[in-house]
Amino acid sequence: MFKIAICDDEDLFIDGLKENLERYAAETGREFCLFTYHDGSELLQEYRADYDLIFMDIKMERLDGLKAAEEIRRMDSAVGLVFLTSLKQYVWKGYEYGAVNYLLKPVRYGVLKMELDRFFGRYQGKDEPYLSFSNDTGKYKVLYKDLRYAETQKRNVMLHFEGKEQVIYKNMKAICALLCPYPQFAQCHQSFIVNLSCVKGVEGLEVILDTGERIPISQPKRKEFMTKLTDYWGDML
Repeated sequence: MFKIAICDDEDLFIDGLKENLERYAAETGREFCLFTYHDGSELLQEYRADYDLIFMDIKMERLDGLKAAEEIRRMDSAVGLVFLTSLKQYVWKGYEYGAVNYLLKPVRYGVLKMELDRFFGRYQGKDEPYLSFSNDTGKYKVLYKDLRYAETQKRNVMLHFEGKEQVIYKNMKAICALLCPYPQFAQCHQSFIVNLSCVKGVEGLEVILDTGERIPISQPKRKEFMTKLTDYWGDML
């Protein structure tokens, strides 16, 4: 089941796009669950981390698609985003927010089908594990592969990913239970979990990340961590 959101302030256009999406689903055997919104602020307020694809109108009265997309990308770097517009001058601006493509209104079924074929031909979203969480600053979806490391912050955990950091309201034991069963994650310290794909090397009791950041290794965790790192690097060869 693929979850698709449509955000457009024209009911007639939404109805037409839904009809074409249902036609495509019937022709391809895919199952779609469709969600509709009439404004970017409405979409953001009810945003779901499990959306696979969003069709976003660029020009809307209250909160336009570009501003909404900027906020979506702050929360979710993985969701597919297709801009809808009748004005070509907005197209290139849309690519700044990671749009997979744009469709000019009115959207013909043949063009939509070609775009959906291309999207699903390369889409891996359902197979990519991710963390979905909310905190005081908003809602977030972080792919495991984008998570660099996690560290204890008081009673919670700070997640570091793609040059960003956000608090998740869970303790390190809970985060370890989620991440450490995966071969690319290892706990090098009671307060730190590291994504091994980001490790450049080890010096003494420190992990060196490819960003130059240094993460401590505790003596009790060192043997287990080095074994998992060696196994991971061996699998990568």
